[in-house]
Amino acid sequence: MTTSQYHALTKAPAAGAPLVFAFHGTGGDEHQFSELVGQILPDAGLVSPRGDVSENGALRFFRRAAEGVYDMEDLAERTEKMAEFIAAHKAANPGHPIYGLGYSNGANILASVAFKHPELFDRIALLHPLIPWTPDANPGLAASRVLITAGRRDPICPFPLTEGLVSYFKAQSSPLQTSIHDGGHEIRQPELSALEAFLTAP
Repeated sequence: MTTSQYHALTKAPAAGAPLVFAFHGTGGDEHQFSELVGQILPDAGLVSPRGDVSENGALRFFRRAAEGVYDMEDLAERTEKMAEFIAAHKAANPGHPIYGLGYSNGANILASVAFKHPELFDRIALLHPLIPWTPDANPGLAASRVLITAGRRDPICPFPLTEGLVSYFKAQSSPLQTSIHDGGHEIRQPELSALEAFLTAP
């Protein structure tokens, strides 16, 4: 278990402030959400890893065969690798709340880790996730606050799959919030407002 498994942008949290893990979307990098996290939670720590899979030059966190067709074996391996990375940073920052936020592919790796290791996070924000499988039930998710944002006309993340993920978290008794707009895969202002309220709530 080591904090150096990924190239990552890091910042130490101030006393009592949360440590935020930020996961970029396909083609992004470790800087995609660093400014946003700093604006919302200026005292928070940050761990923003760079995806270690290249898809025609675009960085990702796991392999896929096509849009929405995941290499599930690779996803399983990289989920455990990411969980170890997160656990190492959590151990290095005892007493700090642990928040995770991810967009698109970043939301997918974050969700995959949370399904298996919910004890790692206090809050999880999933922006436009695409989870095309049914995760196993995990009662530990009842202790994690969850925000899901989505677009009803998202061509990459079909809205019925978002609804299925919402139903899954409800079945785990997770404290759940959603922010849904009528657009596509883009992040809109109401989502950012919902994210800010979610991350800053007492």
